Amino acid sequence: MRRRFLYILLIALNCVVVSAQNYGTYDGNDPLSGDSRGSKAKKSSWGRDTTENKIENVPIGVTQWTVDERLGHIIPADNNDTVTHMFHNYNETTGYNGEYSILGNAGSPRLSRIYMNRDASNPQLFLQPFDYFLGGMKEFRFTNTLSPMTNLAFHKVGNKTNGQERLHAYFASNINKEAGIGMKFDYLYGRGYYNSQANSQFGGTFFGYYLGDRYNVHAYVNVNHFKMAENGGIENDAYIRNPQSFPRSYGSKDIPTLLTDTWNRNENQAAFLTHRYNLGFHREVELPDSVKPKMPGDKELLQQLSDSLRTLAQTDSLRRALLLDSLRTKWTSEQIVPKEFVPVSSIIHTLSINNLRHTYYSHNTPKDYYTNLYYGDLTSVKDRTKSLSVRNTIGLSLREGFNKWAQMGIAVFAFHELNTITLPWLDGGTLGRKRYTEQNIFVGGEITRTQGKFIHYNVSGEVSLVGDDVGDFNIDGTADLDLKIGRRDTLQVEVHGYVKDIAPDIYMEHYHSQFLWWDKDLSKEFKTRIEGSLRLPRIGTCVSVGVENVKNYAHLAMQNTFVGDDASSPLPADYSHAVVVRQTGGNVQVFSARLCQDLAFGPFHWDNDITYQSSSDAGKLPLPKLTLYSNIYFKFKIAKVLNVELGGDLRYFTRYYAPDYCPAIQQFAVQDASQPMVKIGNYPIVNAYLNLHIKHCRLYFAMNHLNAGSGRMFWAPHYPMDPRTFHFGVSWNFFN
Repeated sequence: MRRRFLYILLIALNCVVVSAQNYGTYDGNDPLSGDSRGSKAKKSSWGRDTTENKIENVPIGVTQWTVDERLGHIIPADNNDTVTHMFHNYNETTGYNGEYSILGNAGSPRLSRIYMNRDASNPQLFLQPFDYFLGGMKEFRFTNTLSPMTNLAFHKVGNKTNGQERLHAYFASNINKEAGIGMKFDYLYGRGYYNSQANSQFGGTFFGYYLGDRYNVHAYVNVNHFKMAENGGIENDAYIRNPQSFPRSYGSKDIPTLLTDTWNRNENQAAFLTHRYNLGFHREVELPDSVKPKMPGDKELLQQLSDSLRTLAQTDSLRRALLLDSLRTKWTSEQIVPKEFVPVSSIIHTLSINNLRHTYYSHNTPKDYYTNLYYGDLTSVKDRTKSLSVRNTIGLSLREGFNKWAQMGIAVFAFHELNTITLPWLDGGTLGRKRYTEQNIFVGGEITRTQGKFIHYNVSGEVSLVGDDVGDFNIDGTADLDLKIGRRDTLQVEVHGYVKDIAPDIYMEHYHSQFLWWDKDLSKEFKTRIEGSLRLPRIGTCVSVGVENVKNYAHLAMQNTFVGDDASSPLPADYSHAVVVRQTGGNVQVFSARLCQDLAFGPFHWDNDITYQSSSDAGKLPLPKLTLYSNIYFKFKIAKVLNVELGGDLRYFTRYYAPDYCPAIQQFAVQDASQPMVKIGNYPIVNAYLNLHIKHCRLYFAMNHLNAGSGRMFWAPHYPMDPRTFHFGVSWNFFN
């Protein structure tokens, strides 16, 4: 069935590519160039360094950009679909640098071990652990292309019994110079190397844009379907930590797990629309002398006259001068002076809708796996919750750069935010449904500078004036500065900070299910952060330091109860599970320092990324002290056309009490300090790889976890890493 689906998808994409040729192609003018449509986007040739394919006569050229979620500002984006470097890590759920905790299988829920990189911007709590697959508006790229283009990518791990496959397809085509359409499909199926671990994920996106002088619009519709089997972790960590303690050897599929016949399902639909009307004026474009039309000479001008006038001009010098003056004036008046539209201000509207239905199924829940059973029975579990998030924003902006005095852009905006969830509810023993709704109206402003050679900044602020979370505010600012050092290097300085006083997520205050139930009145979290970085691109050095303080930190925590015979037992099966929401009244502080150093000696390269972290309260916010990624490789070309990277990389983090995972809510939660706790870490993961890139095609071959064996090979408590696996991937760009 899956194979048939893939075949159908490929055929459909081919049909779309062929039909898209009827829309016409773009003639080479960048619709984002100039001040009339925002910042200039960076151009890419998708593997070619010319704008025309001389063999097939197909024009090749791509411009990509992302869009700000709030006011729809265009943000230039690099095209990463031709980059050889790190391609072998593109499909890793653990991240390019292995900084995420996962459950082992591709596409599983994940949590960044680097606190400063955690992003909770997705309004749907159950989708936040799946940012690996979903990406988000910050990563979604709109595309302007000289001719219809398609990118097909396929990734495979292992075999048909326990391996993983992922198919990714992206199509984009211009309708005309100002408009384009496209679609993206993503399908992942992972069987898993441990029992009851399979998951499937499907995502489809349709998008379009129009960038006229007066009117701009970007829109997309996204549909996702996730289904994930839950195994609750392995029954005994000794299968991995100390396999010699058992009378026989166990393969990964032989190790018993805590849960079977248990699944989580997420069905998500999202829509985004941002459009603006620009107010401004037209001004003449000053052309360089090399392209300005030149006035014809006297002889050529006189040729325009009748024979009698030409004869008169030849015999009368005064009449000749008067006639030439008249002809020059006429020629000048007939010239069409090119003009450009300069936007001065914009009226903006943005709409974002995110809908989710989350369901937890189980047909065979062990009696003592969960502490509480609030309703129903263990043989037929079907917990369902629905959530909807809608945000409407209107804004007015004064555009940056419309004259020499407009050194910054200024915008004011207001938005209405609606968040609603539907949960099970018991009324006198009768099961029903209850809806919780939060509404807020915010007002805010923004100051930006994106043009200029040396300094750029963005400062925004918003406050809730009306609604359930009245008084919530968020002030966020980023600035970067480029300083010349000598003749060949530049010191890039970036500073980021924010102050937030915001209410916790609605699910943190209300959640009802067969096994978990809470209604909390939580205080607002007050967060302050300041971080800065220094980068020297020429020598490959980057240093960043950051500090965050959180007051009234709200978090999920495990609350386990002993149900076994031996109170000192470390076995997970001897404890029942529950999750609660806790909030500390004090402050929790995190300090982070990161060093990136890339070294190169001819074809030999050695890239390093080291992060140190310290949490003032490891019981509420546990973090590894050290997270490391090191990559050693040779980079060279074969026959001047085949780009090659051959090397190996290493991931490592120090031991710490990592958050546990609860299948009932599909979230990570800190371990229960009143029961035996589990440390993971202090285990290197070594991979070897080969990256290849020729023209429009990229390939990689990799062998992951070369050092697989027994010991501390866990990504999360009771969730071991996959054994040694072979990985293959290909990405191919087509132009039609």
